[in-house]
Amino acid sequence: MSTISLKGLARSYGDVRALDGVDLEVESGEICALLGPSGCGKTTPLRLIAGFELPDAGTVVVGGRALSGSGVFVPPERRRIGMVFQDYALFPHYDVGANVAYGLERDAAAERVTEVLELVGLNGVVHRYPHELSGGQQQRVALARALAPTPDVILLDEPFSNLDATLRVRVRQETREILLAADTTSLFVTHDQEEALSLADTVAVMHAGRIEQVGTPEEVYGRPATHWVAEFLLRADVIPGTASNGYVECELARLAIDPGFSGPADVLIRPESVSIGVRPAAGDRKEH
Repeated sequence: MSTISLKGLARSYGDVRALDGVDLEVESGEICALLGPSGCGKTTPLRLIAGFELPDAGTVVVGGRALSGSGVFVPPERRRIGMVFQDYALFPHYDVGANVAYGLERDAAAERVTEVLELVGLNGVVHRYPHELSGGQQQRVALARALAPTPDVILLDEPFSNLDATLRVRVRQETREILLAADTTSLFVTHDQEEALSLADTVAVMHAGRIEQVGTPEEVYGRPATHWVAEFLLRADVIPGTASNGYVECELARLAIDPGFSGPADVLIRPESVSIGVRPAAGDRKEH
């Protein structure tokens, strides 16, 4: 297992600033999600880590080994990076075994193919071709191929976007179990909030080429760092209020907060936290 360290990553395409000073640390053995809307730049870090592109500024370090930046560039084939592409990129004229074995040393290929297909639960389809597999099976073949060379890290680009909603839930849970069993460090890209919160150990929320917040799913959901994160991640209502003396006042309530805050505040209202009832009229209340 290896850590991933991104420092000050910047990347532009013409006048479009895809990344604007991105810092991210992924711990060894961790599953991290890069979560954001379309066009936020979230796929660009994967391309820079894999070595498909050069950063305009900043550094990429994996397992303590500099891969890009500061005059260093290690070519993709020497980076020990496994990649699962959005469309899986399976070779249609190869069967499952040949797809998984692609890039392996011939002498050890058969044994390793058997190992990783067993890991992903597909040891019975080794001689089938991609068109003979379901979408979920194709996704697992792509994951097996990425794991086969025993890479330092695994990168996954929107790995569940081609699956229908029902299958997506099952496959992402299976994928988490596979990644944990493989004992690998993983970074995946998604625009799906539920996907990120259910699969990842750590979530990095991206917006306009920058990371707005990094934390556990519980942290980013329970304590969003910015107004934008709150609205994107929770799709909740935000009501203006005023904080003072350990409370924040808004149109709906007076709420206790951490002391020391004062001034304008935003109150986040989560739909699941709202209960509706009927307040009894004064004359209907019983005296005790």
